[in-house]
Amino acid sequence: MMAILAHLDLDAFFAAVEELEQPELRRKPLVVGGDPQGRGVVSTANYVARRFGIRSAMSCAEALRRCPDAVFVRPRHSLYREYSQAVWSSVREVVPRVERTGLDEGYLDFTGLAANYSRARAVAEAVQTSVQAATSLSCSLGVAPTKVVAKVASDRRKPGGITVVPAGTEARFLAPFAVRALPGVGPRAEERLAAAGVTTVGELAALADLELRAVLPGQAGRMLRDRANGVDPRGLEGSAERISISVEETFERDLHDRGLLHAELRRMADRLGAHLLREGLNARTVTAKLRYGDFSIRSRSTSLDVGIDDAARIGDLACSLLDRGLRDRPGALRLVGVGLSGLSDYRQLTLDEPGLAAGAE
Repeated sequence: MMAILAHLDLDAFFAAVEELEQPELRRKPLVVGGDPQGRGVVSTANYVARRFGIRSAMSCAEALRRCPDAVFVRPRHSLYREYSQAVWSSVREVVPRVERTGLDEGYLDFTGLAANYSRARAVAEAVQTSVQAATSLSCSLGVAPTKVVAKVASDRRKPGGITVVPAGTEARFLAPFAVRALPGVGPRAEERLAAAGVTTVGELAALADLELRAVLPGQAGRMLRDRANGVDPRGLEGSAERISISVEETFERDLHDRGLLHAELRRMADRLGAHLLREGLNARTVTAKLRYGDFSIRSRSTSLDVGIDDAARIGDLACSLLDRGLRDRPGALRLVGVGLSGLSDYRQLTLDEPGLAAGAE
């Protein structure tokens, strides 16, 4: 079966989350990073700020020099993790096999979901729709036969774009890019290639063995030339097995009533508890998800020493977590959810349960 992989990259992720949390920042040049009066570094910038040439890893002092009107905010990593968790939960609803490589990026395996590259585009669109619906964030995707090409392609049409590179066109797609765009080419390799007159990926791909050994000797050089030709044997790392389950509900109108919110959580807990019993699983971590009327997201979790499968206990914990979240930030909710993670197979065959098969989803 033909491999079809995708690389997903959330667009200006930290800045996009800050804009969701503070909508008044959307039209302003926004920089997430350290102190512009000190030695701070830009983590990311929104697209308004990028028009001034502000980029990740630039000093905040330089960013301020380029745009004196920029708004600087300190990173809030715990908040970004909450949004990231919501993103990847929504992605797994469409594509079960995922390799996360960071809070804001990772690889998806479309193999088996898409018979061809036209269908793969439709799957990528479904992923974008799922992420947007769950978090109001946008993402860009590159779809290709290999990781290296998918990674380069995901950056091609930002923000919110999809670039599909069908099998057989990989080298032609990569050829015009500067060598630094190729994953694995760092500053030192770029410098050595430039000294040899090699500035594009296509020129690197065309190097003969003797020329390659003179510029980038050893296995690393051969690997980079292979990648320049679109050749990359790496598959996705990690398991496609589901490691968490969740249920969530979006309301027709935002809800204040604590009793109604608790009732929703307990209904979800009943569904999750039934699933655990059916599959012979228990869960050690319970998470309550809260989305407010302004689409901002909060989650609260608790982990237990011993896994549970009891719906009533899950419901109790979820309600307590929701109450904790609302104490931290009061407000009406447009969505609540319950998630279970730390799943494990715990049931054993007994004399009064003949033929019981335990397994994970």
